[in-house]
Amino acid sequence: MTDALLANIVWHSLAGPHAPYACGTQSARRYARGFSPVMAFANPERADFSAVEPFCDVGEHLYCAAWSGPAPSGWRIDVDSMGHQMVWEGGVPAIDPGLCAVRLGAGHVPQMLQLTALTKPGPFAERTVELGEYYGVFEGERLISMAGERFHAGTLREISGVCTHPDFQGRGLARRLVEMLLRIELARGEAPFLHVMADNHLARRVYERMGFRRIQDCVVRVLSRT
Repeated sequence: MTDALLANIVWHSLAGPHAPYACGTQSARRYARGFSPVMAFANPERADFSAVEPFCDVGEHLYCAAWSGPAPSGWRIDVDSMGHQMVWEGGVPAIDPGLCAVRLGAGHVPQMLQLTALTKPGPFAERTVELGEYYGVFEGERLISMAGERFHAGTLREISGVCTHPDFQGRGLARRLVEMLLRIELARGEAPFLHVMADNHLARRVYERMGFRRIQDCVVRVLSRT
């Protein structure tokens, strides 16, 4: 069951726990405007673009995983890349008393958007913070590192939005925030997983050393209506 969910995790999230944040039909859905611009299909091998088209603006860029067919009429593939899906196989990370992390919420959205615009950890929008728990580290009023949760189906919970300001990289902040989320999710009885772009070799090695295992590659595309 877990493997089946992971194979099309975005759809199972949009049609499952995150249905209140989604719009679309029984064959194609996307996160509503204001959330991460991500869409998915119930059957990626027979992607029903006509079903999701009314919910997408012309020129709007939407991320899509699991689908690898040719672009249908009226759509354009803007980015065609690959990512790795990784699942947690380690134990419960030790408590980190030295990590001064803050639970992030609506009041922190401007700082979160500024950090993600700079570091580009993946699609992030003003309401993405509502999809799970997000935590961050500050220096004064500046958010310098954060990590949170996004896709969710069954017991699976994705760790996402992991990023650190370039001026503060090399201190292990992102890793420590990920370990914090791992402790939270494992205490809930959930199965943590994450995605990393295939060309981000450094991040993949870090996650592997932590205890994540790469289980499959996945197509990651950005599309837009023409």
